[in-house]
Amino acid sequence: MYTILDIETTGGQFNEEGITEIAIYKFDGHEVIDQFISLLNPEKEIQPFVVKLTGINNAMLRSAPKFYEVAKRIIEITEGSILVAHNTSFDYRILRTEFSRLGYDFIKPTLCTVELSKKLIPGMESYSLGKLVRALGIPVTDRHRASGDALATVKLFKLLLSKDTEKEILISSIKAEIKSGLTPKLLDIVESLPNRTGIYYIHNEKGDLIYIGKSKNIKKRVNQHFTGKTTKCIKIQAEVFAVTYEETGSELIALLKESEEIKINKPIYNRAQRKSIFQWALYEILDDQGYLNLRVQKADGRKKEITSFTSIQEGKNMLFKITDKYNLCQKLNGLYETKNACFQYKIKECNGACLGQESPEEYNSRVEEFISEMKFENNNMIVIDRGRKLDERSAVLIENGIYKGYCFYDLNYQITNVEVLKNILIPMQNNRDTRTIIQSYLRKNRVMKVIKF
Repeated sequence: MYTILDIETTGGQFNEEGITEIAIYKFDGHEVIDQFISLLNPEKEIQPFVVKLTGINNAMLRSAPKFYEVAKRIIEITEGSILVAHNTSFDYRILRTEFSRLGYDFIKPTLCTVELSKKLIPGMESYSLGKLVRALGIPVTDRHRASGDALATVKLFKLLLSKDTEKEILISSIKAEIKSGLTPKLLDIVESLPNRTGIYYIHNEKGDLIYIGKSKNIKKRVNQHFTGKTTKCIKIQAEVFAVTYEETGSELIALLKESEEIKINKPIYNRAQRKSIFQWALYEILDDQGYLNLRVQKADGRKKEITSFTSIQEGKNMLFKITDKYNLCQKLNGLYETKNACFQYKIKECNGACLGQESPEEYNSRVEEFISEMKFENNNMIVIDRGRKLDERSAVLIENGIYKGYCFYDLNYQITNVEVLKNILIPMQNNRDTRTIIQSYLRKNRVMKVIKF
């Protein structure tokens, strides 16, 4: 749990500033669940440059509550949470100073979105809140007012959670819960999860990740872990302390994130998925007669594959579909082992290539048509699909056949070109698995739109 805040002050000498406005949003990692926003009477004059910057003047604050009148509410809303702000050292110092004047020691774990942004979004021109959110396509209103700046920080923090592939932010949150003595039961954990598409992270009592999974229904899938009788399920049930999650809306993004984050974090119960799950591949082989043969074989990193599969049967099923669609020869593709079988069942479809009744040039042109359609080498595309909520969309970028990453955007934020998209993109690793995941997903599923450029 996080409390994201912003404070406006009178200005003045160090540790002598007074608070003129405070905004706090309680954020569970997915949405705002509580908020507190108020002007405050600092009982001192506001510096003229601050009045010009914020628009808050002394007259506006005469009837506003004093800090001691809202102190209890601030303690309540921040209870059991990590304090988050853009330049936390300033806001946290101001709060601690005000509470110290009341004789109360206000101590909280903190996170700074300036430091997180420098680590997770390197190379930005500026890390000031205004310039950073504009560059990232995050809408902001009421700039230099506590509510507007705090809400922009909420949206920035949500983006940073998505970019944190090593899950350091989530793990720090779990460790904060452990220190506060929370010990959730399995039923309580399941009830707190959504029936939506996304990634879930299972943590042990040290806060470490022990399992990462994806599902179109997070609650249902985690419940299966907690009620399962397999050795792995029983071990997870014994060790689980908490489950965190990230909604993606798009199943494709969930698949891509799961693949990458398992390889980065190496959870103990994802042992099989740390390596590639695509152990079989489709290769093109030129035979002695000059015909291109398509064969499903054990994946070999030294060879250039067309696409890959999780099982040999999945590969053969696709090979049957390919031969039918492109009138290819089942004999040449290794689906039948005798000329008689090919002649009896498929001679009309394959035009007799395996009997020499079709030239290699004619036959190979159809094979190459399939290969060019399947390979990603020269592909430039944006895959548009559903987002995490109704007024949001997701986008996956493939440039020159390389998977670049994904993003979410509001419907009122138009993606007019690739450069606009890159400003809000969450970069991801491109590897053999990501290419196959995208290829396989687009073969089997319908998405909202594919934009080629």
